Amino acid sequence: MNNLSRRTFLKSGAVLTAGTLIIPNLFSCSANNKLNIAIIGVGGRGADNWEKLFMDAPEDANKPEDQRREILTENVVALCDVDEKRAADGFKIFPKAKRYKDFRVMFDEMANEIDAVIVSTPDHTHFAATMAAMQLGKHVYVEKPLAHNIWQLRTLKKAAKHYGVVSQMGNQGHTTNGIRLIKEWYDGGVLGQVKEVHAWFGPFDFKPGGYWTKPDAFPPTAQPVPANLDWELWQGPVPERPFNSAYAPKSWRGFYDYGNGMLGDWACHTIDAPFWALDLGMPLSAEGIVANPIPDHSFIADQSVVTYQFGARGDKAPASLSWYEGGLKPEVKPEWGIDKLPGSGMIMVGEKKTLITGGRPNQPRLAVSEEEMAEFLKNAPAQTIPRVAEELPQMEWIDAIKNHTLPGSNFDYAAELTEMIAVGVLAQRFATRLEYDAQNMKITNRPDLDAYIKEPVREGWSFGENLW
Repeated sequence: MNNLSRRTFLKSGAVLTAGTLIIPNLFSCSANNKLNIAIIGVGGRGADNWEKLFMDAPEDANKPEDQRREILTENVVALCDVDEKRAADGFKIFPKAKRYKDFRVMFDEMANEIDAVIVSTPDHTHFAATMAAMQLGKHVYVEKPLAHNIWQLRTLKKAAKHYGVVSQMGNQGHTTNGIRLIKEWYDGGVLGQVKEVHAWFGPFDFKPGGYWTKPDAFPPTAQPVPANLDWELWQGPVPERPFNSAYAPKSWRGFYDYGNGMLGDWACHTIDAPFWALDLGMPLSAEGIVANPIPDHSFIADQSVVTYQFGARGDKAPASLSWYEGGLKPEVKPEWGIDKLPGSGMIMVGEKKTLITGGRPNQPRLAVSEEEMAEFLKNAPAQTIPRVAEELPQMEWIDAIKNHTLPGSNFDYAAELTEMIAVGVLAQRFATRLEYDAQNMKITNRPDLDAYIKEPVREGWSFGENLW
């Protein structure tokens, strides 16, 4: 952890990373005061977030309750989850926190008692929960991907500024030493011009208990709603449909109405480094080559390749970025200097050197021998980007609130990273090539797909319209 303990907070300017902004002194809490935090989405990824923030060590969550070394750095005052079974552990850990199923009711009753909110719900409800919090002036931490469609992403970016809150997306790799090394090496000229990037995620497991469960039919057949689940609230802004266990609690990511597939899930990790280092911005186009797409475009296909094209950015050359999933990988070229690719990973092909990582940017290396790498590290470019506690974006967010700064993956940055990914998700979903007019949020060659840039929502779930 670069000599930073798990509980070390970096103060004032030390928490700044490249591109991070200093915000006005709007907040009343001091660095020693505890924040009152509400958690929306208590099970699943939500559990991972509160374990990292509020327990002495993540492994404590697996111990009997009387053996946990609980250190409450902040106050958890409210827990909101539509699934009582999934949230049960959180309810036990925080027995004094008020419990809710509907975050709208929670904010109606407790707005004055909450300082900050962690949102760890499925993708399709990120936006509504986050906007409801920001409209009340609450700081927000949101699981990746930040939102479900491009209009939502643009609105969240506007709202964070408008309401003056500290925002953070939970892509853990953005706090690592590794991603900082990648940017420093690129900025230092180690790679030269990078015109080609490849990223991939390993084969899917559609078996029971695997990453996703593929339904027997599309749309999935109706099943009884489990007693522990409020299915109406789980659906939130999305058009109502009958329950099926393929949707919840786990496989929703594979359904494009609820999630954004593997590309939406993992690219926030795997493509984060090249997006930041190369200043990629928005793509000019994205093309999805998809093997056996689902006929109604509702569910992720077994395999696909999505290729983005980016224009020149200042003195940076135009670049392509290809994403492979379902077991597909790029064909290794001899000039890359790579013999074998890991199960998941990313390579930046430079005119001077090629760089490779795993699925996250934690441990980058150049495509050279061990001896050459050791020699390179002796005289590597200077570490100019301040470091934070490794893979703890939750802690970076808390510290930013108390020290009047913004984390590295604040909504200014995170919304753009996620928008780039979202363009590719549309190309993948409809197995097509898209030409993207980022300035006007339009797909110029497929205007029929503009309807997915801002999706319709059910009554009672509309937020953010006042910002446009």
